[in-house]
Amino acid sequence: MLHRIRRAGIDTETFGYSSALEKFESIVARLRQRIAVLSGKGSYVVVGHSLGGVLLRAALSSLPAGVSPPQHAYLLGSPLKESRLAKLLNRNIFFRAFAGDCGQLLGSPARMAAIAPLSIPTTGIAGVRGIQGRHGPFGMEANDGIVSVSEVIAPWLTNQVQIPVVHTLLPSSGLVAGIVLQSLPGCGLTGRSS
Repeated sequence: MLHRIRRAGIDTETFGYSSALEKFESIVARLRQRIAVLSGKGSYVVVGHSLGGVLLRAALSSLPAGVSPPQHAYLLGSPLKESRLAKLLNRNIFFRAFAGDCGQLLGSPARMAAIAPLSIPTTGIAGVRGIQGRHGPFGMEANDGIVSVSEVIAPWLTNQVQIPVVHTLLPSSGLVAGIVLQSLPGCGLTGRSS
């Protein structure tokens, strides 16, 4: 996706974190600072995949005064309420070690509900290439293998799109890049993305 967006002449930046080693609030604080710097460079949009979208929502809801919000947010397979899979796995020692505090947050109805909806135009992109079946965690509900469609949609989203992609491939999907690129001119952007 980054390659296609850069080929279109739009600058991109990325943000890294370790869910195993960092607490959720610590990552959010770093992201909030990064967004403050980015906002000083002009109009921008943000893209968050999975937990990254949850982090973006938390950071954007607590931006310091004077920091311009993004023109648009894209949430790729990002849970908007507690994750069914995280709830199932939260007692598993390997999941707890790998996912850390962030994994516990994803499985917590109270902590997820405390993250405010975004007040900027937001596109939610849901993958629907996951396996369905009565013995799986999602039953017959459409899913991307990690989250179900019902976990990534909400009435406050400006647009909701479903594409035939699994969760881990959403960021590299040409379909996702196309959705982002198609809507950029409508945001009035002149060349920055993160």
